[in-house]
Amino acid sequence: MQRKIECMDRRDFLLASAATAAPAAPKASYPKRPYKAGVELSVIGFGGIVVTGMSQPDADKEVAAAFDRGINYFDCAPSYANGEAELKLGEALKPYRTKVFLAEKTQKRDAAGARAELEQSLRRFHTDHFDLFQFHAVGSMEDVDKILAPGGAAETILKAKQEGKVRFLGFSAHHAEAAIRLMDALALDSVLFPVNFNAWERGGFGPQILAKAKAKGMARLALKALAFGAWPKDLPRAQRAYPKCWYEPVADKDLAALALRFALNQEITAAIPPGDERIFRLAVDLAAGPQKRLSAAELATLKTRAAEREPVFRA
Repeated sequence: MQRKIECMDRRDFLLASAATAAPAAPKASYPKRPYKAGVELSVIGFGGIVVTGMSQPDADKEVAAAFDRGINYFDCAPSYANGEAELKLGEALKPYRTKVFLAEKTQKRDAAGARAELEQSLRRFHTDHFDLFQFHAVGSMEDVDKILAPGGAAETILKAKQEGKVRFLGFSAHHAEAAIRLMDALALDSVLFPVNFNAWERGGFGPQILAKAKAKGMARLALKALAFGAWPKDLPRAQRAYPKCWYEPVADKDLAALALRFALNQEITAAIPPGDERIFRLAVDLAAGPQKRLSAAELATLKTRAAEREPVFRA
């Protein structure tokens, strides 16, 4: 009898331990694509802006739901809601940090400023390294000049990689010529740039960055896949249905499916949807299935709809 009780106690202990153990790896069934060095990312990434405006418990639930669905790519920046995104996402990712690919950014162009942001971001995410660290929003040739200058931000991120505080290096691009120049100047691992049907078709922004990144052997990550275009000028900010987005996102499910397929068929690893939780969830659902190439009729539909809004980026 004593032996039976001991066995039951051990079984109960193991069951309790399993219930409180760290979360399992994200489900393998969600589509993933190669990034670099054997790393695979979910084709949809979780942008930190999603958790802004939420309570911490709600942010925790949003992150847990994404992880459980199979999302393993998370991206943030210090500037998102003045640090709120880092603080909330950092807390929410605590149980999952070793099981996800965490990308961060700095918008500082000098070495000292970039170092300060890097160290602050590491503290906020309760981690000793980032999987990807990026120059944020490279939007002009002047940005590139400052990054590459003596005492520029490039010095910080190259040293941080040597220190083991970052694994991969990259940048997010808001200017085509500047992006190409930076790719030629530094050996970077990836570029995060707008792959958006409107900017691509009407703004001429995107194809040149994709081509250069491919030639350099860099991974390609997409921004703004579900951006419809600039908000109508006569629409007051208070009346915008998606206040977290500085542009109007694609909210219609059918159009969103076409826009996302457009982006995911441009030889990219993953796409980060707009920072509204409703649009993020829509993108996660839409990308779970096959991403067939657009037919001529579907591409014509996208081109027609694109004409309704000014592109968020132009070359």
